[in-house]
Amino acid sequence: MVPPAGPSPPNPQLIQQFLSSVLSQRGPSALPYSEDTKWLIRTHLVSLTSAYPSLDPKTATFTHNDGRSVNLLQANGTIPMSFQGVTYNIPVIIWLMESYPRHPPCVYVNPTRDMVIKRPHAHVNPSGSVSLPYLQNWVYPSSNLVELVKNLSAVFGQDPPLFSQRRPNPNPNPNPNPNLGHSSSAVSNSGYSSYPGYSGSSGSANPARPAIPPRTYPPSPYGSSGSFSRVQTDDPNEVFKRNAINKLVEMVHGDMAGLRKTREAEIEGLFNAQAVLRQRSEQLNKGLKEMVDEKEGLEQQLQMVLMNSDVLEAWLRENEGKTRGRLDGDVDDAFECIDPLSKQMLDCTASDLAIEDVVYSLDKALQDGSIAFEEYLKNVRSLSRKQFYHRATAAKVRAVQMQSQVANMASRLSHYVSS
Repeated sequence: MVPPAGPSPPNPQLIQQFLSSVLSQRGPSALPYSEDTKWLIRTHLVSLTSAYPSLDPKTATFTHNDGRSVNLLQANGTIPMSFQGVTYNIPVIIWLMESYPRHPPCVYVNPTRDMVIKRPHAHVNPSGSVSLPYLQNWVYPSSNLVELVKNLSAVFGQDPPLFSQRRPNPNPNPNPNPNLGHSSSAVSNSGYSSYPGYSGSSGSANPARPAIPPRTYPPSPYGSSGSFSRVQTDDPNEVFKRNAINKLVEMVHGDMAGLRKTREAEIEGLFNAQAVLRQRSEQLNKGLKEMVDEKEGLEQQLQMVLMNSDVLEAWLRENEGKTRGRLDGDVDDAFECIDPLSKQMLDCTASDLAIEDVVYSLDKALQDGSIAFEEYLKNVRSLSRKQFYHRATAAKVRAVQMQSQVANMASRLSHYVSS
């Protein structure tokens, strides 16, 4: 565990600019996060750095168990924990995996060279991987990094995962004063820090305690002279100067806050516009694909129309002189079948229609009483049998003609394609 130090907090504006830059990258260097979750990832990290300035977001290479390496976002730093009334900092790394935030992040304890992981620990394995109920019960989109760190702090406060190794404190410059030397020797033998549950090899009966962190104080904004404290002054010029500086600082902070809100609103608007443009792009691509498919279908229909036109023109050229002398004669001679199948089809169709007319006439005769009912049934039964025979023959002829027509069209299509 690391006692809390006093580093200067990171600049929130720089963090937001960094996150906006890395999450908006495209191409091979783009982070492998879903586009619809990048804004939520940015919000989670900004909230985390605001609540815990000791965690710094950055990008790094993560290696999976199968050997794959991928560039991911991480929050690297320390989280505070309170143990026996003293606050300590635990170094951790929070990896945001490719499926974040729909799935929980990976949390690892990151001990320094003078730290060891407590074994066994209920929530930290020997490799440093952390397993918490909050991670196991991660719910999208309500779960977030701030609540995760709060849970980590509470759990580590009950059972610290790290201990500092006991190392001697070498004193290369011996003190000539024997009293001070004795005191220094005592400090070097017992001046190392240990953590709860870690017992040293000195055999002391006192229980091990966490190291008391050093108290740090912020430096004076007006400086100091050597090791002396700042001298108070009531000079009106100094008071005016100090008040003017404070006023300018307040104005600058106000302007920076307003500018930050404006830029955040602009970035959010750009992200929304990007989503709308992406949706329109998908719609345009879909419409273009439909138009291409429709064009291909129309081209196929055009080829079919051209082939039928050629067939009709050829038939007209062949039969143009034949029909002129036959229009004054029998109507049945106006049409000439080109093959036996067509003649059989014409005969079957004519017989079928003729039988329909005869049955209709028999119905009228039965209604008028011109024919007996038994004679009507006998004639209808005989005609129906003949009609069924003609219709079955016509269906078979139609199937054969359809196969022949398909083969002819296929040969003509191959001719057009080759030409």
